[in-house]
Amino acid sequence: MNDQLTYNQIFVPGGYPKYTYNPRKDLDLEDKVGSVLSNLCKLVVVTGHTKSGKTVLVRKILPENSAVWIDGGGVGDENDFWTTIIDQLELFQATEVHRENGTSAKVSGEMSADAGIPFIKGGVKTGGSIGSTNSASLIQVRKISSRMVALRGLRLSKRPLVIDDFHYLPRELQGSMVRALKPLIFDGLPVVFIAIPHRRYDAVKVEKEMTGRIFSVNIPLWEIPELKFIPETGFDLLNVKLDEGSIKYLAEESIGSPHLMQEFCREICKIHPITITDKIINISKEELERAFVETAEMIGRPIFEKLARGPRARFDRKRRKLKDGKDVDIYGLVLQGLSHIKPGLVTLEYEGLRTAIKEICVPDDVPNIQEIARVLKHMSEIAATDQSSTPVIDFDEGGKLLHITDPFFAFYLRWGSINK
Repeated sequence: MNDQLTYNQIFVPGGYPKYTYNPRKDLDLEDKVGSVLSNLCKLVVVTGHTKSGKTVLVRKILPENSAVWIDGGGVGDENDFWTTIIDQLELFQATEVHRENGTSAKVSGEMSADAGIPFIKGGVKTGGSIGSTNSASLIQVRKISSRMVALRGLRLSKRPLVIDDFHYLPRELQGSMVRALKPLIFDGLPVVFIAIPHRRYDAVKVEKEMTGRIFSVNIPLWEIPELKFIPETGFDLLNVKLDEGSIKYLAEESIGSPHLMQEFCREICKIHPITITDKIINISKEELERAFVETAEMIGRPIFEKLARGPRARFDRKRRKLKDGKDVDIYGLVLQGLSHIKPGLVTLEYEGLRTAIKEICVPDDVPNIQEIARVLKHMSEIAATDQSSTPVIDFDEGGKLLHITDPFFAFYLRWGSINK
């Protein structure tokens, strides 16, 4: 095994994959994002599902040491937003103005009879006197708004601005921010928003004048060959090979997410420690599925439990019987229905979920349409208050559509112990 690299350095779920970065050259994604640096005069909106490599791609083109990066999930209000820019540009909001009044010393050609102070200049004794000196210092402090300072700093520095998880900002803040940045964008300042696909038009919705001024870069879910690049490259750096069948199985279960593939590879290295004598990792299907279960429990269990508990209820919820003999409340029933579908990162029509619920629930206990819609709305609200930057689900009540936005949650519905 390579003495200089460990599997923790090579497989980095959630970090920048220095050794297993795949530029996906056939899609020209780097060139598209990089066009923002060529006086594009448009807002670049990079969209893709959660953990699909959006942030990694943008950081490759606009690294943090040369751009201003803001995490939308960490912004509480508008002042937070502008202050973050000020801090990264190392600017100041306060200006001090000093004013002084007084009389200066007077130098004469001879000593004063009143014993003034002698001065020696060029070896010649001269006299001087200092008249009475009264001075006053007035300090005025002017506080400039954080918004004005940040915008001026961006204009002068010309440093690119990247807002990750733009969709997570409150709608009113989105509007105020886009309107403020619009003149700078039109003047050529590189500005990039990163968002999930079904929220890619938020910038237009909050500021109609941005219509025609947006350059969209869509990050598609990863194909099987693109995902296979990660274990093929990574294990090669460890001087071992993983058999082709196992690599294919891992890619098929990654739900188009390089982040999940990184998780799988690291879990395999834990289950099957690599020694210096290993040339190939012989891993069984059972061991791979063990890795899937371990990964699902680690990454998906916490949010699943929050959704299963639902909001605090004043009374015990009605229990509903499933065809397999178990009984659950309505929140558990909806999650059981989703697990029955085993979705990927998809948008589900309302009726598709209701059909799945009918297939697993005894006929007398199937909830009506309004009950299911109410539960999905509450689940979406719970997901939105979770600490992750992107809610794992998003329910469009008007369109009766359920968006599965997080591959970790989708993966848990496939491999997690939902009945635990």
